[in-house]
Amino acid sequence: MTLDQSQIFIAVAEREHITRAAGALGLTPPSVSAAVASLEREFGTKLFHRVGRGIVITEGGKLLLNEARALVNRADAVTLAMREFTGLARGRLQIKASQTIASHFLPPRLVEFHQAYPGVALIVSVGNSAEVIEGLIRGDIELGFVEGAEEEFADPRLAAELIAWDDLVMVAAASHPWAARRKLTGDDLTAGKWVLREDGSGTRATFVRALETLGVPYGNLNIAIELPSNGAVLTAVLASAGATILSARVCADALTAGALKRLPVSIARRPFYAVQHADRYRSRAVSALLDILRADAPPP
Repeated sequence: MTLDQSQIFIAVAEREHITRAAGALGLTPPSVSAAVASLEREFGTKLFHRVGRGIVITEGGKLLLNEARALVNRADAVTLAMREFTGLARGRLQIKASQTIASHFLPPRLVEFHQAYPGVALIVSVGNSAEVIEGLIRGDIELGFVEGAEEEFADPRLAAELIAWDDLVMVAAASHPWAARRKLTGDDLTAGKWVLREDGSGTRATFVRALETLGVPYGNLNIAIELPSNGAVLTAVLASAGATILSARVCADALTAGALKRLPVSIARRPFYAVQHADRYRSRAVSALLDILRADAPPP
């Protein structure tokens, strides 16, 4: 199995679609089909079931997918190590970060990195904390950024480093009945409506832990809306859909403008972590970015 065949197979397996994989790779569908057929002949087993016009990966295909990813990741690591003989004059660094970190913490640090190393392209994607961890374990990214308690993503395959702290606030629209309250009880929190991020987000996980500290069972909450982004949550809360918990970085402008009110419930701050695969080669680009983050890191 060649490296090119591995890359083609991974693209098909991830999309379970020949034409979409071909489009992503810039190849023709017949050439992609031929590569898959060649692998099936080589290994003497079907890698995909043909179901109508679609395909579904087989158990043998799933096994090969893990090995193909490992092969491609190893090839990337070799290429990276050899390129670094030229220092940081050129290259690329793939990063994935949770929404709060990607939107409100990383940008000025990435600008500082780019100014120092303009030849290194920064490829940044966004996902919730669970998606970031998955991307690291799969080897899709070099460096991830997540928020929340370290035990939530404890995995012997990962290495985490604390890089910052984040203040969380419980907020509601200025017109919300709680906005003028000086105290909220557990019964109030249970009776009220909530707008929350999706399951898997670090912000939601922190909220669940905060409720436990307050003695409020998460299962008793009245969750009116679940949304996939901080911006969507903030917009819904400003429209009086309910209360929420967000990073102070996310809602600072709305609080300053008076459109949003901070509620009288104290939430413990949460850590931001930089996370890597423990067994992956640490590139000079990763080390350089971590040095910038460490220089900016506040005391605990």
